[in-house]
Amino acid sequence: MELAGFLVALGVLFLAGLVADELGRVTRLPRVSLLLMLGIAAGNAGFELVPDAVSQWFDELSIVALTMVAFLLGGSLSRKNLLRHGRAIFTISLAILICTILIVGAGLWAIGVAFGLAIILVAIATATAPAAMTDVIQQSGIENGFTDTLKGFVAIDDARGLIVFSIAVALVDHSNGWSGVLGSALWDLGGAIVLGSAIGAPAAFLTGRLKPGEPLQAEAIGIVFLAAGFALWLEVSFLVTGMTAGAVIANFARHHDRAFHEIEHIQWPFMILFFLLAGALLEIEALRLLGWFGAGFLLLRIAARLVGGVVGARLGNVPRSEVPWCGPALLPQAGVAVGMALVAGERFPEWASTIMAFTIASTVVFEIVGPPVTLAAIRRVANADGEVR
Repeated sequence: MELAGFLVALGVLFLAGLVADELGRVTRLPRVSLLLMLGIAAGNAGFELVPDAVSQWFDELSIVALTMVAFLLGGSLSRKNLLRHGRAIFTISLAILICTILIVGAGLWAIGVAFGLAIILVAIATATAPAAMTDVIQQSGIENGFTDTLKGFVAIDDARGLIVFSIAVALVDHSNGWSGVLGSALWDLGGAIVLGSAIGAPAAFLTGRLKPGEPLQAEAIGIVFLAAGFALWLEVSFLVTGMTAGAVIANFARHHDRAFHEIEHIQWPFMILFFLLAGALLEIEALRLLGWFGAGFLLLRIAARLVGGVVGARLGNVPRSEVPWCGPALLPQAGVAVGMALVAGERFPEWASTIMAFTIASTVVFEIVGPPVTLAAIRRVANADGEVR
């Protein structure tokens, strides 16, 4: 009976994803937000309809889904895209990072948050949500310079976030010394780049050779699972591994680009479960623990994104129609931030509850509010350029 209940629950979740997809078409709301809200209603904060046997698979599903997302984002880091939008991608990323440090850091310190805790929260505030951003872009059906820039930004966001977070931890905690913390970060990031290259290089030349013109579905799935599995085994970032493999294939597989299309075709079932279970497991109670400090943290992160987006876009020579929408489009925040919070909570147990409350509340707000704003930004830019389909 336990297996029967597990399979029935999966069937209901997949059908709920289909309903969310159709609602998204009718209402023009992001299906990501709809799935999260359905998950919240069915999960811990709602009617508690999701069996424990299904919830226990969340970590595994997350790894597979996010590795697929990272693989697709890596595909956006082709030489062609970087030549066209590389300046905008890097200037927006740098401007948002600097504005987050200045605005969020100074704001938290001004309202009385301890200096060390403020540094950790600033590092967490730099993270974005690659899965939500990718799905909103796909749902929009719009492909232009703005969406290419967004995908490039999100692709490098995880690597940048790891570096910033590691430096923040090293600044606050000297118990293991700079070498210990930064050495761990170097292994997590550098090891992932080496692993992704080791998987992507042969894949770029070997995939699509067995049956030219045939779908590369099995090959694409194999690459994603190899990347995720070896990354977990070697204890490096599976996101950076997937992204690097995708980037290598995009730049060196001259005879095909179908591996990315095949992942796009099969990732949606995984994304349905990922977002529904993410909503089901969200602790809405965290919102009540924050008070004015929490509200200040949310407003400061929004301000940093808005200001950083405008500054970076202007420095990156982004078209005028895109400038005011770069910051709003990058509001979503999710899994990477929660992972940082868990690590910080283990390192600083005296701040663990505060860090988790701030991060979970931020995730709830930005994962529900962020995707509609991202979708609206994409459509506004397309409207201005006459590209809406």
